[in-house]
Amino acid sequence: MNTETPPAELLDTLQHYLEQTDFAHLAAVDQPDLTVLFTDLAGLKSEVKAESRQFKATLDTLNEAVSALKTDNQVLADELAASAERLKQQVRESQRTLLLDIIDIYDRLSEGFRVLQNYRPVDALFNHSKKQDVRFINGFAKGQEITLKRFEQLLQRRNVFSIDCVGKPFDAHTMKTLEVGHDTKLENGIVLEELRKGFLFEDQILRLAEVKVNKL
Repeated sequence: MNTETPPAELLDTLQHYLEQTDFAHLAAVDQPDLTVLFTDLAGLKSEVKAESRQFKATLDTLNEAVSALKTDNQVLADELAASAERLKQQVRESQRTLLLDIIDIYDRLSEGFRVLQNYRPVDALFNHSKKQDVRFINGFAKGQEITLKRFEQLLQRRNVFSIDCVGKPFDAHTMKTLEVGHDTKLENGIVLEELRKGFLFEDQILRLAEVKVNKL
């Protein structure tokens, strides 16, 4: 067949095709059941909702677990910080105790050194050995002085420093009055004498200085 075929012949060919073709099989094809389709869709929707609720419940559970974990971590962090602070305080108290023991030894050495400095042989009893006694005392005093300086260096390395008192106004935060004196040349409340050294440990009072204060 070509484009030159007459219209009458085309109509005859179409009529022949329609007469020879059985269209019954088309009517036999099953048509979709919309009720079943909507039922299936409703079931699928319910499953999706159920899955969504389950997922939300799982997500809520996870959020609660994360929140509980954060709370536990914060409690643990607080406990660790408190333990670290307690340990720091314990270490500091141990240091203070040790330093006070060292200062006590320093006091004894200082007193011994003072006695040696003030020692004078009695001529009547030691005239025959006076020179030897003086040399011995001087040598011993020199050794004591060196030992004292080493103790002072040890304390300074531990951030322990003596409190400067004499000639200063009395300070109740760093000093304790044991005696009073009367010097009209000085103002009231001026420290006249240091009776026992006081010390600072890292800018905190380790031991109060015991002093004699001027009172007019």
